[in-house]
Formats: sequence, C-alpha cells, structure tokens
Amino acid sequence: MFVAISNTPRDYAWGSTSAIAGLLGTPASGGPEAELWLGAHSGSPSRIDDPAQTGGADDLADWIETDAATALGTENVARHGARLPFLLKVLAAGGPLSLQAHPSPEQAQAGFARENAAGIPLDSPERNYKDAFHKPELVVAVSPTFDALCGFRPLAEARDIVKELTVLGWADDPDPTVFDPFWERLSDADPLRSAVEWLLRSGRESGAVDALVRRVVQLAGSAPETSRFAVEYATVRSLAESYPGDPGIVLSLLLNRVTLRAGEALYLPAGNIHAYLSGLGIELMAASDNVLRGGLTPKHIDVEELLDVLDFTPVDEPQLAPETPSAGVHVFRPDVPDFVLYDVDASAGTSASVPLSGAAIALCTEGTVAIDGAGSSVTIGRGDAVYVTPDEGTLTVTGAGRVYLATVGA
Repeated sequence: MFVAISNTPRDYAWGSTSAIAGLLGTPASGGPEAELWLGAHSGSPSRIDDPAQTGGADDLADWIETDAATALGTENVARHGARLPFLLKVLAAGGPLSLQAHPSPEQAQAGFARENAAGIPLDSPERNYKDAFHKPELVVAVSPTFDALCGFRPLAEARDIVKELTVLGWADDPDPTVFDPFWERLSDADPLRSAVEWLLRSGRESGAVDALVRRVVQLAGSAPETSRFAVEYATVRSLAESYPGDPGIVLSLLLNRVTLRAGEALYLPAGNIHAYLSGLGIELMAASDNVLRGGLTPKHIDVEELLDVLDFTPVDEPQLAPETPSAGVHVFRPDVPDFVLYDVDASAGTSASVPLSGAAIALCTEGTVAIDGAGSSVTIGRGDAVYVTPDEGTLTVTGAGRVYLATVGA
C-alpha cells in the first residue's frame, strides 16, 4: 500500500527561510523553516492525506498504534517493536546548530532508566534521555555545498591550529600566556578529552576560558587568507556572531570542518560530536530524542554525561561512501539496523530496483517518478511523499525525476 503523507516544516530559529520551499515547490511561510519531518515521531508525526486508507487514522503515529501489523509488518514489530525505527527529514540550516552527540543503545537504555528513577520529568530542560533508543544520523547534501563540524580531527592538526594562533598573537598579544592552559590540556595523556573537559566544565565562569575565546576570535579575524586553516578561522568568526563568548567556538577548532558537495554524505554514529553549519540536506536518523549538547546553544549542557558519551577517537574520513548498484542509484547503508537511504535519479533512463526490508518513506524532490510494488503503484511529483507498507516488497522506480527512499536496515 502507498499512503500519501505530508507535514508542516518545524520553525526552529536556525532554519532557512526559503530552502525547503525552494526544493519542494511549496509556498514559503515567511519565517524560518528548519526541518520537514516524515515519519511517526510523536513530536511531529506525518499527516495521512486520505485517512480512509488507514481505517480513519489521520497521522502515521495513530495508524501504527491502531494497526501495527499492516503499517509496519509483523517482522518489523518483532525486530523493533510497534514503532517506525527511523525518521526522514529535509533539513535546511540557515545558521549553525548546537554541538551535540548521541548515545549508544546501551547508554540510552541506562540513561533513560536512571533519569526515570531519579524522577526527572520527560519535559524537563535538564533531561538528557527522553527515550531508551540510540540516535545515529545520516545526512546527504542537496544544496551545492553543505557545511558541518564532524568528529575530532587528528590531534596533530588540532595542535597545529593552536600553534598557528599562538604565533599570530606573539606580535601584539597583551597576555602571551592566554593559550597556556589549553596547551597544557592538549599535552595531557588523553588530550582531546582533557581539552574539551576544561573548556566546558570551566565554561563562561572561567576567566581563562573567556579570555581564550575572545583571543581566538580576535586572531581568527586577522589571520591571513592563505593560512592552511582559513576555513576553520572563517567558521570561528561565524560562530562568534551567532554565539558570542561560547566555549564551543574554541572547541570547533578540535573538530573536522567538512564541506559536502551535492550527493555526498556524512554518517554520525554514537559518540560523534557534530554540528551542522549551513546548507540543505536529506537527513535520516533513528527515531529518538536523545541529545547531549556540547556548546553553541543556550540549552542545558550536562558536561559529565557528554564526556561519558563522546568518542574522542580522531576521525580521519567522516564521509560515508555510497554503494552504486546500478545507474542513477546511490545507497547509503550505515552499520545500524534502523535505516538505509536510497538516492534514486530516475532521469538516468533506467529503472531502479529498491528491495524493502520493512516499511519505507519516499520523497520526490525533482520531476515525476512512478513507483511500482508487488500489489500497487503510485506516481509522485516534486514535493510529494508517500509511506510504503512492507508488503510491497521490492520496488521499481522509473520516470524522469529524483526520489529519496528511506527504509529499515536489513
């Protein structure tokens, strides 16, 4: 069964005012449009355009609750419970999002139980774990470029950036020792953890951290454009405009600064610290609300829990390479059971085969495509989305357009 679905973009302040409307051909609201959610997440479940198809249920969450066997299939219910394990989003960052990381399944289960036992309300701003699930994420760039911070950079590079800033400051530095505490942490036995802990635990209450943030921003503004780290310094200046004085500005120098081209992807596993900076992308994630923040935000930061969750292993190559089983088909398949993403360019002139391991959601972003399943078929155009029940089996996609299709991992 193919069920037409829709939703209203979330209006988070960091969202672009035009990118989602421009991609999907929908009227712009005039305000920020940050994320369009396609899924059954309770925070914004997708509307069902024709409830007669679903026994009167008017959104995906209601339908799954009343008829999980049809909506999800018995195999998915056995594997993941009576829940859709993924959430598909169109994400449009007009400005930087917070630095954040997500827990492993084991950390999520333990943290959720611990905070429940402590009596912390689920809607408390002090709450870290809203559920017992992990939250790996995948993002594929749609705009010509998509900028992000992703994972810790090699330690030698982090030290080289701090060294260059230190040298730049020698000529006119009113306090030549301002970098010393940071250098000390970067020389510890566990340098990245030590540096992050010092920045976040001390925070804005620390004169040393505050002085370092101000000096880094100042020097980044005067660094030569020919510097090896010119992009990192431009990022510092941008973050300082959005979050003046935030220790996350300095923390950003320890992270990989990534620019994706259209069609390229990042995979963000448990423990990966990251922040999207700008651009339009298709994001696919496990359906969870568990976020540990690490800066660039006025929201709650639990430093102790963040340090426990973070993976401080440097990431040499944060991009996820796709499989290319046929012309016009790119498959992003991270090593998690929750989801896999197909990027199908049907205009390549050949039909694409998409085997389903469970329920799926398809979103058309260009042209028109026909999707044929085992029992029915549908034609969708730019801006249209459909929910696909698992009994449709292997899908065949044809036409002249582009469709992103999210389904459960095998």
